[in-house]
Amino acid sequence: MLRTHYAADVSTDNDGDTVSIAGWIEETRNLGGIAFILLRDKTGVAQITCIKKEMPELFARLTELPRESVIAATGTCQKNDQVQTGWELLPSSIEVLSEAQTPLPMGVADQVNVDFDTRLDNRFIDVRRDEVQAIFAIRHTFIESTCQYLTGEGFTHVHTPKITVSSPEGGTELFTIDYFGRDAYLVQSPQVYKQMLMATGLDRVYEIAWYFRAEEHDTSKHLNESTAIDVEMAFIQDDDDVMTIIEGMVTASLETIEKRHRDDLKRLDVELPSAEPPFRRIPYDEVIDILSGHIDIEWGDDLGTDEENLLGEQIDDDFYFITRFPLETKPFYAMPDDDHARAFDLACRGTEICSGAQRIHDPALLEQRIADLGLNPDDFAEYLKAFRYGMPPHGGFGFGIERYLMKILRRGNVRECILFPRDKKRLTP
Repeated sequence: MLRTHYAADVSTDNDGDTVSIAGWIEETRNLGGIAFILLRDKTGVAQITCIKKEMPELFARLTELPRESVIAATGTCQKNDQVQTGWELLPSSIEVLSEAQTPLPMGVADQVNVDFDTRLDNRFIDVRRDEVQAIFAIRHTFIESTCQYLTGEGFTHVHTPKITVSSPEGGTELFTIDYFGRDAYLVQSPQVYKQMLMATGLDRVYEIAWYFRAEEHDTSKHLNESTAIDVEMAFIQDDDDVMTIIEGMVTASLETIEKRHRDDLKRLDVELPSAEPPFRRIPYDEVIDILSGHIDIEWGDDLGTDEENLLGEQIDDDFYFITRFPLETKPFYAMPDDDHARAFDLACRGTEICSGAQRIHDPALLEQRIADLGLNPDDFAEYLKAFRYGMPPHGGFGFGIERYLMKILRRGNVRECILFPRDKKRLTP
């Protein structure tokens, strides 16, 4: 291996040890007879100290390398109280692994502002920056802690198809593909498949899912390709059982992020939201009453961005559920409760991050709802088959990963929370 240690793995306890580190040159300070090279890896920055008279050829080679060149350095670790880490590396050998071209398309350690499009156009460099590294380190921890929580609650991790012949959401927001001469579509969510799995005996499942949605939205909170924690669970009493799982998932993830990422949170200058179950549950009818005192809104209207923001201003809680939506506003598979649905949204700091519901498990009622919404039951033949041979009561949710991170980390745009965003205008890199 080219390295024996990451920068953060070395300490003054290694004084006198031979270590190898590798990474990108963040800065070179050439003082004539001595040069300090700051070498960055994913854990931090280390200082390589090269003395010209001791290694003139190595000194010349190092000091001529452009910033962001990649090197591996082997040498002796030496205590040095004047270095921020408390130690420096006195190199015995340096291997230049890749010399960066100049000029750089954007800086990494520089404080010069770069517009967002330039950052995304050069994402491979943008992600080298400390604050961006922090976002994706926290993203990793969120997904890891969520998987651990759900596994502990008896859920099985599954993977469902991403190519399908139809969608429970309707056909207006689907990406069409040529599937060997037939029309097929990228799935909007795993909804159909995770419900079908409720008939298999795998009665608690989750997936780190991809959503593909051909929406015309061009906002700071929409993507055309996004990820989510998608969950389905059987033998539930009602949708409150599903919301309880979400509360536990959110709480567990925030506790783990707080414990592991104090330095990253300081780097991002954010405090995590407060989350103490049970989260407040606000029926849709009450939401309309709250909003009607401020804007023109009627029962049955959708809650768009303006309505979400306004409601968030009226609610003290960082997390809250909006429950019992009008049945007409929800998909055909949501369980009816008179003219309402046993469906909910979870908001974080005024933005919807999760939607879920108790589902219809009775095949006759399900077919009736499909017909009521003007959909063709023949398009859902395989889906409906799973309901005719023993389907338990069930429910689930889709929890947007990028939106959650955007809100808890107070990022201004959901695109900051996915490595290579796909939206209406961006198909590369």
